[in-house]
Amino acid sequence: MTWYGEPCYSTAVFTKAHPLRPQSVVLSVTLVTLGMVFTQTGASFAKGLFPLVGAAGATTLRLTLAAIVLLVIFQPWRQRLDIRQWRAVLMYGGAMGAMNLFFYAALATIPLGVAVALEFTGPLAVALAGSRKPLDFAWIVLAVAGLVLLLPLGQSTGEIGLSGVLFALAAGACWAGYIIFGQRAGSGGGPHITALGVSVAAIIALPFGVATAGTALLDPAILPIALGVALLSSAIPYALDMVALPHIPSRLFGILMSGQPALGALSGFLILRETLTIWQLAGIAAVIVASLGATVTIARNTPPPVA
Repeated sequence: MTWYGEPCYSTAVFTKAHPLRPQSVVLSVTLVTLGMVFTQTGASFAKGLFPLVGAAGATTLRLTLAAIVLLVIFQPWRQRLDIRQWRAVLMYGGAMGAMNLFFYAALATIPLGVAVALEFTGPLAVALAGSRKPLDFAWIVLAVAGLVLLLPLGQSTGEIGLSGVLFALAAGACWAGYIIFGQRAGSGGGPHITALGVSVAAIIALPFGVATAGTALLDPAILPIALGVALLSSAIPYALDMVALPHIPSRLFGILMSGQPALGALSGFLILRETLTIWQLAGIAAVIVASLGATVTIARNTPPPVA
């Protein structure tokens, strides 16, 4: 599996990709792309919940409802885990919960496309760790250049709050931990690990959501929107990837995932009417190119972490 992983499921679930017929690959690419579109659409709709329950409340609703759906589908209580696996699941779910809390907090003050690009610094750092070749350092320089362009350094035209930038970078750091712990938790496991991880993440987010929104979390009027966010951001992309990834090379999956910041920017523009400056667009493009380069030249040669 590549160093990418959508923040709703474990990268370790998809550690094997088998080359099949071209039409299978085309279908798999289509499904993964749809999953990415659903993910960013769900993030846009989640931002619409902020005035009602706040960022932490929206995070709690998304993770709690997603956990309920995944628990019902995969019934993880039928699987037995040893102490080492439970420890890894707790770390995996903890990183996931913190990542979602930080990411939604970032969305409260910065555009979606910028938040996704900044968050991508986490998995990109995992991929570039231990780089030795000159070309590897070129991707590092490009990623740093993109990061600089996205920072609010005296640019008055872009509504980029420093707190939002810091939250997005913190989400990226948690994403890096999510990948590492997800690989350990999912080693020899399956989708039930994801259901448990999301449940742990929901438990972690719950106190923050209750403190922010209180009983508003139980308002029947917002539950349909919250369920839609949970399905779009978690359950549907996860199901699509479960079908697609056994039939697609992991490097191709990494290349596809590099387009997440662009889809985030497009979704933010179409749904939330968020506009970006030329500098912000250039920064997003730099992160995307760095991600693509790392996928092609580094990720395929990186040995999997020891479980």
